[in-house]
Amino acid sequence: MNWSDKTVGFAVSGSHCTLEEIMPQVSRFVDAGANVIPIISQSLLTTDTRFGKAEQWRKQLKERTGNDIISSIVEAEPLGPGKKLDVLLIAPCTGSTISRLANAMTDSAILMAAKAQLRNLRPVVIAISTNDGLGLNMVNIARLMATKNIYFVPFGQDAPEKKPNSLVARMDLVMETCAAALEGRQLQPVIIERFRYEPGA
Repeated sequence: MNWSDKTVGFAVSGSHCTLEEIMPQVSRFVDAGANVIPIISQSLLTTDTRFGKAEQWRKQLKERTGNDIISSIVEAEPLGPGKKLDVLLIAPCTGSTISRLANAMTDSAILMAAKAQLRNLRPVVIAISTNDGLGLNMVNIARLMATKNIYFVPFGQDAPEKKPNSLVARMDLVMETCAAALEGRQLQPVIIERFRYEPGA
């Protein structure tokens, strides 16, 4: 994939525990020559957690991409008419964002960007990170998996003993999944083993 002529929307939602894992993936796209447009949720805009301050994450995104951050619906709306993104990646994508997207609720910059991208029949790639992927959100994940132009970064259970409903994507596969999505195909396999089961353990 030649990324030098591609514009990637890199949308980051509020799975704060995953942000450290995500930032190197932003750099991978930039290093490959892509123009990366950072888009953030309200949570990332305002919430400080034990995983870092919101200002710290915003600063990293701006410095790594060299672009201003889109953080409001008003700022995200022109992405549609302007057909500015070749691919939109939502990584990490929380259960809340999954639920809203699956039910056509556009109440954040990320969801407006997704709506704009789907309007243009262009790929949206989801890297899930949710504690209820095998719970109440399973129906929403299934709905999105059956939706045209939506693709998933391969994912699996990350902590089945402590959090049996939790699903997390392989964040190191976001670029490969986006490349496949730009070719109109889902990177396989989608369901992977993030946690190896040891009998008797």
